[in-house]
Amino acid sequence: MSSTSLLDKAYHAILTRMVQTGQAPHFTELAGELRVPVEAAREALHDLVAAGIPGIWLFPDTDYISSFAPFSNLPTQYRITVEGEQKWFGQ
Repeated sequence: MSSTSLLDKAYHAILTRMVQTGQAPHFTELAGELRVPVEAAREALHDLVAAGIPGIWLFPDTDYISSFAPFSNLPTQYRITVEGEQKWFGQ
């Protein structure tokens, strides 16, 4: 079980990456960002999902972020454009 502090940092890191790039990080990238072992980042990711935060889920049977509210990591019909730049998809 990940500490609350690690979950907070993971949540912030994932949401920040989604805003900056339009794509969610893989847990191996998250490990580098958080400066924790890869397995600790993978566990933190699963703990975030298990926490029941609405709009956060992984692609079934994988460690890949599918959706991280309010963004979708998979293309949807809900395109988000900011200042003429479209790199995000909404849930």
